[in-house]
Amino acid sequence: MGQIARTLTLHDSTIEDDFSGRALKVAFATTDQKHVDQHFGTCEFLSVYLVTRDEAHFHQTVGFEEAQMDGTEDKLDVRLKALEDCAAVYCRAVGASAIAQLKQIRVQPVKVADGTPIKAQLALLQDELRGDPSFWILRALNAVNDARNDPARFDDMEMEGWSE
Repeated sequence: MGQIARTLTLHDSTIEDDFSGRALKVAFATTDQKHVDQHFGTCEFLSVYLVTRDEAHFHQTVGFEEAQMDGTEDKLDVRLKALEDCAAVYCRAVGASAIAQLKQIRVQPVKVADGTPIKAQLALLQDELRGDPSFWILRALNAVNDARNDPARFDDMEMEGWSE
């Protein structure tokens, strides 16, 4: 079974604290962190961004061990787990089984042309957020708002304890 080979998460102190709490998380299947150029099931990297109608910020890159397009489902598990809290994953291709599993975890698969620049796709998403969002975006925005207003959202942190 494939595993996560490496993860890079950016903690940018210049981004306002509330930003990540109101932004959509979207991922891109990529080899170079600049273009959408990978099949979801065998992607080398998922590059994750936080996006609002006015801002888009890089958040994280998750790198995977090499996966073969051999029809096995094992390689999907680690990729699906990496999409936790994401609203969508943009890729050049995605199989029917992966689509079903993505929908089950409420992640919208979005197929785009091979080589589509990530920055251009982020701009299109922001245009849609400012205009008339599609159903999956409205659903994702509602989930973000529900999470922000959930009175139990700090329970996990409290259970972890506090030490200085």
